[in-house]
Amino acid sequence: MRLAILGGGQLAWMLALAAEPLGISVAVLDPSRDCAAGRIADLVCAAYDDPDGLDRVVAGADVVTYEFENVPATAVARLAERGVPVLPPPSALEITQDRAREKELIAGLGITIAPYVLIESPDDAVAALEQVGVPGILKTRRLGYDGKGQVRVKDAADLSAAIAELGGTDLIYEGLVEFTRELSVVVARGTDGSTAVYSPVENEHRGGILFVTQAPAPNLNPSVKEAAEAAAIAIAEALDHVGVLCVELFETEEGIVANEIAPRVHNSGHWSIEGAVASQFANHVRGVVGLPLGDPSCRGVTAMVNIVGTEPDLQELLAVPGASVYLYGKSPRAGRKLGHVTIVAENTDDLAGRLARVRALADTAWSA
Repeated sequence: MRLAILGGGQLAWMLALAAEPLGISVAVLDPSRDCAAGRIADLVCAAYDDPDGLDRVVAGADVVTYEFENVPATAVARLAERGVPVLPPPSALEITQDRAREKELIAGLGITIAPYVLIESPDDAVAALEQVGVPGILKTRRLGYDGKGQVRVKDAADLSAAIAELGGTDLIYEGLVEFTRELSVVVARGTDGSTAVYSPVENEHRGGILFVTQAPAPNLNPSVKEAAEAAAIAIAEALDHVGVLCVELFETEEGIVANEIAPRVHNSGHWSIEGAVASQFANHVRGVVGLPLGDPSCRGVTAMVNIVGTEPDLQELLAVPGASVYLYGKSPRAGRKLGHVTIVAENTDDLAGRLARVRALADTAWSA
């Protein structure tokens, strides 16, 4: 069996690692010859919308998937039109590439979202302030990630400046949600409609970039857990999604508020490589090729810390009990994810001490 992946970054690399034990070969399409997945997968170096590159990467493939949602939907649709199975389906990709369509879908399922208004010109600022107010956050409808394409808004002058900064059109303005913490839920869905839901996790961001994830989310109210997992399943089913999907959420005093959807394996699910019986990467591969989904249950308690900007000392990281280190082979750069560390423990007390050590090392590297 052969799997083609559009995108050759660290997510594709970890997908390829998960595919190997199942005897599934992997080809990736990426414009960079130095992409992470190129170390272990067959690399086709071309633009994502290059017809020849697309033909080459899918040659002999049983199914095509993608590692991130900014792959051109036209490229995915072209493959589907040629009869190549593409999962998750192009329709799911098209919706999740557009924050406005995404919010329409979530709200239509009866899941709470932040108030929002669409911005198509600078003149829409007045109506946006009337309908949503301040503070808020202005986002591009497409292509934003890790805090990119987003501007916090404190007052009317901020909104006008932010609209100009982000291009003046095709924007969405959201009211800020007062939350107690950020959560996310990863769900895998098979071709037969079966689902495997990972326990909700708690996320800590820095500058719009995920820094720490704890799994399962500590002290999570059972009703919040149930609502978060139900929301993830409902969204996956509404999209007819196959593979892994992540829903980012806010926990508030009134319950959960859905923020955004990622139609793919997600940074907040990296903990599952060591921390779950079957990782998100294994279940994405299983899902898209039609194999039974694996058990998403937690193995003890786990934390994941992103390595951003520069790399800490490898020996110090590996000296932490229960720590596993993943380095993506990227050159250091401010704000760039260079790798991650997972820490597994039997109980929260042991995890807290180990997490503190890794956090301190990663924090120093981030600030360097």
